[in-house]
Formats: sequence, C-alpha cells, structure tokens
Amino acid sequence: MEIIRGTSHRSFPIDDPSCVGEARRHAAALCQDLGFDEVLAGQAAIVVNELGSNLCKHARQGQLWIATRKGAQPELEIVSVDSGPGIGNLPLAMSDGYSTGGTPGTGLGAVQRLATDFDIHSDMDKGTVVLARFRPPSSQPPSARAFRVAAMALPAPGEVVCGDAWAIALDGQRAALLVADGLGHGVLAAEASEAAVDLFARQPFAEMKAGLEQAHQVLRMTRGAAISCLQLDAAANSLLAAGAGNVAIRVMSGIYNRSVLVQNGTVGVQMRQVEVTTMAWPEHAIVVCHSDGLQSRWSPDAITALLGRDPALAAAVLLRDYGRGRDDVTVLIVRRAD
Repeated sequence: MEIIRGTSHRSFPIDDPSCVGEARRHAAALCQDLGFDEVLAGQAAIVVNELGSNLCKHARQGQLWIATRKGAQPELEIVSVDSGPGIGNLPLAMSDGYSTGGTPGTGLGAVQRLATDFDIHSDMDKGTVVLARFRPPSSQPPSARAFRVAAMALPAPGEVVCGDAWAIALDGQRAALLVADGLGHGVLAAEASEAAVDLFARQPFAEMKAGLEQAHQVLRMTRGAAISCLQLDAAANSLLAAGAGNVAIRVMSGIYNRSVLVQNGTVGVQMRQVEVTTMAWPEHAIVVCHSDGLQSRWSPDAITALLGRDPALAAAVLLRDYGRGRDDVTVLIVRRAD
C-alpha cells in the first residue's frame, strides 16, 4: 500500500522578469530537499525559466504554482496558469523554432523534452495551463498504479501555510482519500487539517463511520475541520463517501454528473451521526473533491474535455476559473489509469 500525503503549492504571480528568478530559486531549493541530482535540478530550473518567461511576455494574470510530493516516488510539480490569450495553434507552438515574440521559440518544446511528465491545455477565451513534473529516473512510473491522482492546493492570500490538507492511499484496485479544511485559515487551521490526515494515514481503509467518529474526538483539541473521505473500488465500479462540513464531492463523466450530499457540521466541534453513501463509479468517470475555497456551482463543461488527460490539468482549470480567491483552496481529482 502506498500513502501519499499532499503538500500545498506556492504561487508565484509573474508580473515581471524578477518574479521568474524568485520561482526558479524556490524550485532549486525544493530539488535539493528532494535529493535530486544536479542534472535533474538543472532541467527543472530551465523549465521554470521557460514557463515563467512565456508568462511574462505573452500572458494575462500569469502564475507559476510549484509543489513537491515526497515518499517512494518523489516529485517536483510545476504548473503554469494564465487567463489568456490562449494558443491558437498548439501543435505549431510546440514545434522547435516557433515564436510569436521574436525569441528562439524553443520554450514549450524544450519543456516537453525535459519534464518527466508533460501536458498542456489551451483555450482561446480562458487561457493556458501547462504541467511539468520531474522524478528521478529510478522512481516507479505512475503507469504502475491503478489510479491517476492530482491535486492543486493554495493557501489563502497573505498566508504562508495552507489550512487545507489531503491524502490518498493506493492499494491495488482500491483507493482511499481524504480532504480536510481546517476552520478558518493559517497555522491553526493547518494544525486541525493535518491532525485529520495523521489519523487517516494510520488506517486509510478503516470503516468510515468509525474513522470519522474517532477524528471527531481527536480534533476536539484543535479548531476542528470540515472533512470528506472516500473509498474507491475500481474493480467493483463503486465508491463509499462520508463526511461533515462543506468539502464537496462530485463524480462526473461526459454523460454522468452526480454530487454526494455531505452532512453539515465541523469534525471536532459539532457533528451529527455519520452517514456513509454508496454509489456507482462509472468506468470513465472522475472523482472531484474540493474545499469551499472553490465555488460549489462550477460547470462540468469546464473540464469535460480534460477527463482523459492528466487530472492536474482539470484541477488547475477549476482552481483558476472558480477559485474564490479569499480562502485556502484544494481540488483533488482521481481517475482510473489508462
């Protein structure tokens, strides 16, 4: 069984070239923390430079979101997000020698070659999202997993830490996940959400009602948190869901869209009797779980075209287009592997 504890992204608004340097130095420090060798760290620095320079020259409201994932498969994740203009001819823009701004034009092509994982989505009206991940060559490739998992998490404006936390456990054809939103934001909110993740990580596939009741007792020493948890069974095409508070759960495909009703309350403060919901998980559907830093009434059409892509693209699009911009926000997406 593999347990992945999520970390939040640090956002770098790219307003001028000096912002690119700040993001690059942050990525370099993360590479050192992950134990990347000089070659891999250098490749990551080039990608930050290329993506940041593109945002600075061509984009509106461009940002770089950078995070790590530690464990048996350490990763550095770099996400470039902007609000337009989109790229009209993506295959042409990916080719070497293409440029709209008088530069050598090797930016996106170089990013694709250097990154371990690469994906891109561009909409002429909404903007572009570029994903680049880096892993050591010796690490286990994601294709060995039965699930594809991605999450975007950002702290509230002005905060250093994110009051949300998430984790997922992978065990063959089963997955268990939790998203916790600590009451308020900042350090005390993070203490509550991390306490929930600590408890989840001990027995991620425990009976959900008992697990949430235990969390209610443990979190009494904290501010409390809104929590949603799920257990997915890919072989049985089904899932179990439970929670308390306003962490939303939605299961969707191109033809299927259903939200899971979660009871009101705050784990650790006031919680009603836990109810566990059993529902179908269609073969091509994704599971989206997000805190209330994301608007609840987002349109499935926003990510329908991305259902078969790296789930990080869909998570980034939702956060960009539906984030409230005044609170911690986490968007976690799971789908079956290709």
